[in-house]
Amino acid sequence: MLQLFIHCFLSFYFLFLTVSEAVCNPQDQETLLWFSGNVSSPVSPLKWNPSVDCCSWEGITCDDSLNSHITNISLPSRGLFGNLTSTILSLHSLTHLDLSHNRLLGPLPPGFFSSLDQLRVLNLSYNSFSGELPLEQSFGNNGSIMFFPTETIDLSSNLLQGKILSSSKFLQGVLNLTSFNVSNNSFIGPLPSFLCKSSPQLSDLDFSYNDFSGFISQGLGRCLRLSILRAGFNRLSGDIPSDIYILSKLEQLFLPSNHLSGKISDDITRLKKLTSLELYFNLLEGDIPRGIGNLSSLRSLQLHTNYLTGPVPLSLANCTNLVSLNLRVNQLGGSLTELDFSQFKSLSVIDIGNNSFTGDLPEKVYSCKSLTAIRFSGNKLTGQISPQILKLESLSFLSLSDNKLTNITDALTILQGCKKLSTLLVALNFYNETFPSNKDLISPNGFPKLKIFGIGGCGLKGEIPAWLINIKSLEVLDLSVNQLVGPIPGWLGTLPNLFYLELSDNQLSGQLSNDIFQLKALMSQKSHDETDRNSLELPVYVSPSSVTTYKQQYNHMSSLPPAIYISRNNLTGSIPVEVGKLKAIQILDLSFNSLSGVIPDELSNLTRLERLDLSNNNLTGRIPWSLRLLHFMSYFSVAYNNLEGPVPTGGQFDTFLKAYFEGNALLCGGILLNPCMSPTQPTATVTTQDEDELIRTIFLGLGFGYFFGLASFIVVRACYAGVI
Repeated sequence: MLQLFIHCFLSFYFLFLTVSEAVCNPQDQETLLWFSGNVSSPVSPLKWNPSVDCCSWEGITCDDSLNSHITNISLPSRGLFGNLTSTILSLHSLTHLDLSHNRLLGPLPPGFFSSLDQLRVLNLSYNSFSGELPLEQSFGNNGSIMFFPTETIDLSSNLLQGKILSSSKFLQGVLNLTSFNVSNNSFIGPLPSFLCKSSPQLSDLDFSYNDFSGFISQGLGRCLRLSILRAGFNRLSGDIPSDIYILSKLEQLFLPSNHLSGKISDDITRLKKLTSLELYFNLLEGDIPRGIGNLSSLRSLQLHTNYLTGPVPLSLANCTNLVSLNLRVNQLGGSLTELDFSQFKSLSVIDIGNNSFTGDLPEKVYSCKSLTAIRFSGNKLTGQISPQILKLESLSFLSLSDNKLTNITDALTILQGCKKLSTLLVALNFYNETFPSNKDLISPNGFPKLKIFGIGGCGLKGEIPAWLINIKSLEVLDLSVNQLVGPIPGWLGTLPNLFYLELSDNQLSGQLSNDIFQLKALMSQKSHDETDRNSLELPVYVSPSSVTTYKQQYNHMSSLPPAIYISRNNLTGSIPVEVGKLKAIQILDLSFNSLSGVIPDELSNLTRLERLDLSNNNLTGRIPWSLRLLHFMSYFSVAYNNLEGPVPTGGQFDTFLKAYFEGNALLCGGILLNPCMSPTQPTATVTTQDEDELIRTIFLGLGFGYFFGLASFIVVRACYAGVI
């Protein structure tokens, strides 16, 4: 017994000595040194010391054989820059290669996949690799197809291109492949559905954000273990292939932003494990499948921006796990009062805007206690806002614009109790009612977090309500296309966070007060940069100037440009020189008023200005040559005033159209055909500028087309172009 113990002990001892004496394979070490010589990491260089065993180098793992071959290279997020050369192909024992989230570039070396024939996990995502995949033919000694142990391939977020063809012998030999991700590249041609024939173990396929085109061919149904299928944001067309509906393990079906057409088959209800169904931005038509409620595991249903018709199936109430429901921009209709919203205990976001739903606002929606965002805008809903909305204690975003709601006074009285409400859009409602002006209507504690308030296009009568001064959190205010009268109150300039003010198309009168140009949030870019950059719960839509058919989408508060719009009113007097304080402003529209006096030279202080419209006023004098310093200004109009003298030249003025200056008989030179009588030109007055600042270039003009009356609600609906 003692002899057996001694024998075992000595066996383990000599085995330990053998392993401990093993060092990195010299050829593998030389390969790594070649690799490190072709890449660099300026921030944190690789500390690979040739005098130290390479098996102990950062990111390197070796096997336990006597020759200690390298099996694992893991260097993600190391700031590596350079090329991946063919020397790496000599690492024949490599099973894991992770170089993700670096700055590697150039093509993958020829023979990459066939040479690394032991590779099980490959992750080259988030680099700048380019060119086509080296998917060359690979044969065994007898001419048969080689088999590769590869399980995971992630090449996402690179610059790869070309077609992924079924003739690739490598892709024919990856029998154990479970995950294949080539998203966010520039691949073309048909979607490689053939992968499911050679790799039936696939559970995760991601082809999204490429240029794949044509019909989706049959073949995906062979991937019986598939749980994730993503092919959104391509140019795929035709019907959704029927064999997808046999994938009983499918949990995510992501095919948005393609050209898919036809109906959503009732067979989709066989995918009982679906948690996410996203088919938005396609050309799908017909009804939502009646049995949609069979998908009881659904958490996200995104069918917006299609051509779907009919009612919302009542069976949808069986999808009790829904968190996000978006049916916006379709042709759905009927009443919503029969749908049992009370079953949606987890529903956080609902968007059914821009359809044709009728009847009263569905009060059952107030039983969805988890709701944070609601959009019912762009329908034909009637009635009044119920006090039951106060049950939604987490409600942050509410858009009811473009319906037929009534009783604005009660609506505001109730909604101020929604303590977390940050976005309130109720434009194109309450037509011809009177704006309640009682300063006490909104208490100092009302709307404590309201940032966006849009109530334009309602034809509301009265003055700008005094209670707005109580909403100190306001950042965006749209009161346009109403019938508001009286002066612009100076206290608007005291709202500390207001950076976007839209008062166009009203009947405001009096002099343009300098108080309005005291808005602190427009005085420095820092103030605007500090605006909450968190994503809005749902996007807001804004129409550019004079274009009511196109709406710009904004997903972040900070994306909205700092702006003041006061066009199409009855304002008089001169433009206050205090306008020069608004150094963060990007858009200023004072057109179609009765402003007089000269164009203040202080406008040249607004170095971030992108759009300036002073047209259709009674301005006199010359165009200040100092405005040439506004290098980011892409639109400048002084048409139809009484200006005189030469039109400035140089800078942005060489890009403006002649139409921007017409209607001023005494203007000359520049882009105009009539020459100036005097050979001399004014010398530009250069004020203190910060000309080296970089800004976001956001082109937005919120104004309205030529809109001269509020004769009927139909006209208002047709012409309104505000924040909704």
